[in-house]
Amino acid sequence: MTTETISPQQTLEYLQEGAKLIDIRDCDEYAREHIAQAHLLPLSAIERGATLTTRVDDIVIFHCQSGNRTRNNQTRLVAAAAPAQVKLLEGGIQAWKAAGLETIEDKKQPLPLMRQVQIAAGGLILLGCILGYTVSDAFFLLSAFVGAGLTFAGISGFCGMARLLAVMPWNRRKG
Repeated sequence: MTTETISPQQTLEYLQEGAKLIDIRDCDEYAREHIAQAHLLPLSAIERGATLTTRVDDIVIFHCQSGNRTRNNQTRLVAAAAPAQVKLLEGGIQAWKAAGLETIEDKKQPLPLMRQVQIAAGGLILLGCILGYTVSDAFFLLSAFVGAGLTFAGISGFCGMARLLAVMPWNRRKG
């Protein structure tokens, strides 16, 4: 089944007519910022078989951060919303904000975990390079270790740094 990709303005019009907007990002991303009318149904839950209760005449619009996750998982999303008509918000929440439409933002919530991993890994690699050039060549091993960890995470799907960051005090949910 082919799904239609729609603009933020078209999405707003459909919402005013009663369409459902479903955010497929992770819980931490949704907690930090989301579109007011959006309901959370993470892609990970859909992958485990979660579905929506819909009717044939319902319209369900899915969105993510940039549109990539929705585009790459169209078949799963259509199956999760069956028998409703499925549409995808082109460009995700980023396009929604770029169109000047409002979101609900809670800066008390921690940054999404993958952004924390990117910041920590990038910082450690940069630190290893700086110390390698200024203090001792041995510090280049820090950059190599982090690079190896990222490679392993990409291949295996297991990210030790993400697991470690997830239990840090700042990642405890705030009301």
